[in-house]
Amino acid sequence: MIDRQRALQHESLQAVDAAYRRTALCGTLGKTQVGETVTIVGWVHRRRDLGGLIFIEVRDRSGIVQAVFNPQTDAAAYQVADQMRLEYVVAVSGVLVARDPQTYNPHLPTGEVEVRGTDAVIVSRSKPLPFGIDDDLNIDETVRLRYRYLDLRRPTMHESIVLRAKAMKYVRDFLTQHDFVEIETPLLTRSTPEGARDFLVPSRLQPGSFYALPQSPQLLKQILMISGFERYFQIVRCFRDEDLRADRQPEFTQIDIETSFLSQQALMDLMEAMIAGLFESVGGIHCERPFVRLTWDEAMNRYGSDKPDLRFELPLTDVTSIVSQSAFQVFAKVAQQGGRVMGLRVPQGARLTRSEMDDLTAHAATYGAKGLAWIAWQSDGPHSPILKFFTQQEQKDLFGALGAQEGDLLLFVADQRRIAQTALGQVRLKLGQQLGLIDEHLYRFAWITDFPMFEYNDEEKRWEAEHHPFTAPREEDLPYLESAPERVRAKAYDMVLNGYEIGGGSQRIYDPSVQERIFARIGLTPEEAHDKFGFLVEALQYGAPPHGGIAFGFDRLLMLLAGKENIREVIAFPKTASGADPLTGAPAPVDEKQLRELRLQLRRT
Repeated sequence: MIDRQRALQHESLQAVDAAYRRTALCGTLGKTQVGETVTIVGWVHRRRDLGGLIFIEVRDRSGIVQAVFNPQTDAAAYQVADQMRLEYVVAVSGVLVARDPQTYNPHLPTGEVEVRGTDAVIVSRSKPLPFGIDDDLNIDETVRLRYRYLDLRRPTMHESIVLRAKAMKYVRDFLTQHDFVEIETPLLTRSTPEGARDFLVPSRLQPGSFYALPQSPQLLKQILMISGFERYFQIVRCFRDEDLRADRQPEFTQIDIETSFLSQQALMDLMEAMIAGLFESVGGIHCERPFVRLTWDEAMNRYGSDKPDLRFELPLTDVTSIVSQSAFQVFAKVAQQGGRVMGLRVPQGARLTRSEMDDLTAHAATYGAKGLAWIAWQSDGPHSPILKFFTQQEQKDLFGALGAQEGDLLLFVADQRRIAQTALGQVRLKLGQQLGLIDEHLYRFAWITDFPMFEYNDEEKRWEAEHHPFTAPREEDLPYLESAPERVRAKAYDMVLNGYEIGGGSQRIYDPSVQERIFARIGLTPEEAHDKFGFLVEALQYGAPPHGGIAFGFDRLLMLLAGKENIREVIAFPKTASGADPLTGAPAPVDEKQLRELRLQLRRT
């Protein structure tokens, strides 16, 4: 059999075309098809030349199967196989035969059979690869993204992208079965810079004006509720111009959902069923239901986080009342000024070394803690530089509150409430990893509810919406809106998993007068509110139903479902941590003509 180049030279196109007529996928072949003549197509995954025989592993989207070529029986096919190299695209025909038991490959699902090649075509050739396609290679990520088309050939990457497609189908089917209507919202919209920075798109037809790429379809999905659709969803691309992390990208996908006439409880129950079904049906991961439910206060007091990792315990304990009158002024002063003293018991943690303690102290400092106090309970009793400042009764109360016993280490952070809780919560997480307390095979979901409605911005000296200004406050807290905003709780809820927020939502404001009060509370004048959100405020005056929704970060959800540590592993064409695309070279300069058409001029700095 001649290779493709020679086939073209001899105008034997029919022979080449015939070889493309695949009769079987590589990964589906097994003993039940032994004796059949099959044609497979794909890429050369591995090649072994034993002198008298050539073995070619052919890979397609379904998997890998071995083909063997013998010069004694099929000389022409052997000559073609002799020219095959890694990642050549090839077509092979032959009889499927059972492999000798001594040559079984237990690492391949098709390892008990092979194709005895009687016909072969080289469809296209490949240059030597910049890196191997094997999964166990440690390749620089920039190189992987530069050659993403090769990286995506690796089995684990291929599986991740297929998993993504299956998950997307499951979500779409689930919501459709529950009477949701899939509706597209525009990608070119108005800038409403209340959260992260927008990506702006200059308008050629309206010089000096800009569109914004949506950070979320939030306002438009509320408009759809006012329009009477009642149940909307969209698997939508969103954009945020923010600093990137392992679980963030400048463009990302979210499962966007909004409902009317559905209580918060009913919506949470429905979303819990969807996510549990997704993990079980697509990922084969059992999810304990009902999910744990914690208020924001409970989560912060117990775990120092509003997205707690529940795969291990190590709860925090508020010991403020115990130490408020102690002689240890670091604790007493914080308590008397309205702060918190949070404690953490580390079972058998007294064996930690000085360097490990220094590392924990530095870790707490990155989250605002001014220090990390400690008491180590050795075999001869508790030891600590701070122990002398506490009376015997205070020590007894402190140890009792924390459940301390011999071998334990007690850690403390004293500061403003959020700093004390968050810093010690992060120490808890670090210890969970360091001490091997986290079972990587566990998936522990939770709902966090009753978030604070507002957060005070010290720099701008004003209150800001904790989530967004369209979240409804709890009715019983409305009297505090103007007088004590720190007491107002939101009808907001987040779904968290293993220390990650995977979805966030709320019941929305549907009373125009309440919406105006919220805008005023966050410092927007009536003119500013009308300029930014006038179309929503106006729509609320035309019979707005009670409504609420949620949005799930689809990329982050897939990262956890696939057991990855970076969302770039579940996105076909992601950006780097700096927001660049090594494959296409984006972002890139544009020529002067394009800038002139947009009435833009670059200022060189």
